[in-house]
Amino acid sequence: MSADTTPEKSTVARLEEEGEIAADYLEELLDIADLDGDIDLDIKHDRAAVEIVSEDAPELLSPLVGRDGEVLEALQDLTRLAVLARTGERSRLMLDVGGYRAGRRSELESVAQDAVARVQESGTTVSLEPMNAFERKVVHDVVAAAGLVSDSAGTEPNRHVVIHPATAH
Repeated sequence: MSADTTPEKSTVARLEEEGEIAADYLEELLDIADLDGDIDLDIKHDRAAVEIVSEDAPELLSPLVGRDGEVLEALQDLTRLAVLARTGERSRLMLDVGGYRAGRRSELESVAQDAVARVQESGTTVSLEPMNAFERKVVHDVVAAAGLVSDSAGTEPNRHVVIHPATAH
């Protein structure tokens, strides 16, 4: 089998296509909104990763993030729908605007590490504040890396992570 027909190659090609479709969609949106921004494409964690960036005036992109990333979440959903409409396949692409998710990831990793330390010291379960799916995934990853168990509880918009001591499975 040649290198061009391996499943990994086709996955990369599919993710690159998702990124290109997303970039086209977002460029149109930026034009309509009269916002200046560049689109960066990448593949991270087996997902297309798309970021809207502005080196000249990053603060002008803040309306695309919204309060607590609410607009960013909606924009990501719309972008995934645009990919679905073009490809017929659901996309798991991740959208970031002006580094918001990257900064939020760092904050959440710190919150998760503090919570893990509290669980390890006290031996009791700790519940965190409500979070969106992206944020919960970051916390679950930190908890798993620490050797503890976590799950999500509650319903949106109050869904949150619960971290259990290592002995409670």
